Amino acid sequence: RTLTGHSSGWKASVAISGDGQRVVSDSDDNTLKVWNLATGKEERTLTGHSSGWKASVAISGDGQRVVSDSDDNTLKVWNLATGKEERTLTGHSSGWKASVAISGDGQRVVSGSDDNTLKVWNLTTGEEERTLTGHSGSVTAVAISGDGQRVVSGSYDNTLKGWNLATGEEERTLTGHSGSVSAVAISPDGQRVVSGSRDKTLKVWNLATGEEIASFTADAALPCCAIAPDGVTVVAGDDFGRLHFLRLEGFP
Repeated sequence: RTLTGHSSGWKASVAISGDGQRVVSDSDDNTLKVWNLATGKEERTLTGHSSGWKASVAISGDGQRVVSDSDDNTLKVWNLATGKEERTLTGHSSGWKASVAISGDGQRVVSGSDDNTLKVWNLTTGEEERTLTGHSGSVTAVAISGDGQRVVSGSYDNTLKGWNLATGEEERTLTGHSGSVSAVAISPDGQRVVSGSRDKTLKVWNLATGEEIASFTADAALPCCAIAPDGVTVVAGDDFGRLHFLRLEGFP
């Protein structure tokens, strides 16, 4: 099926709930929409951001909350069942090129921004817990490991950084891309990171050591990637509108 309803789709992003029943999409029409994945029906529209350009969205593991960020410099927390806005998180000095992730236990949100920082938020209270600094360019991609211990960020400075979520300490920098890093995913076992870049490559990294262990080259930039729950299937999208399906096999 095709889900239609946004008045603009430019630079939109999408997330699927853990139970596979709902999809949440956002758009530069300044709204988020909640869809029933089984029927394709639009269930509700979430309004509140003053800008939707370069926005991103994440759904908590329990399927109760949605977190969205935007270039209006805010994040918003929504109740997925009712569509009610629960709170607004403010602190970034710029929201352009924003990215967001929610920890598996639903306790923390990590956001990246054009202000070159990441911020860690308490999802229940909306309190900013800490700011992670180290990138010299916009933070364009964020992922949290399944155990909630590490954050990996990608940036316009062509690097990825691994952080200790509890302390905010930078643990390592992953270098090898010759272009900005636009997508990051962590394997379910927390051992590997996959990154997509404007340099047209998808790279696989050992998270513990920071070593690059594999690289795939496409014909266009790779702005998005994901690792399936099986831990070996990788899907990456390129700027030509193609999907690449890869398998992580043969690594020590």
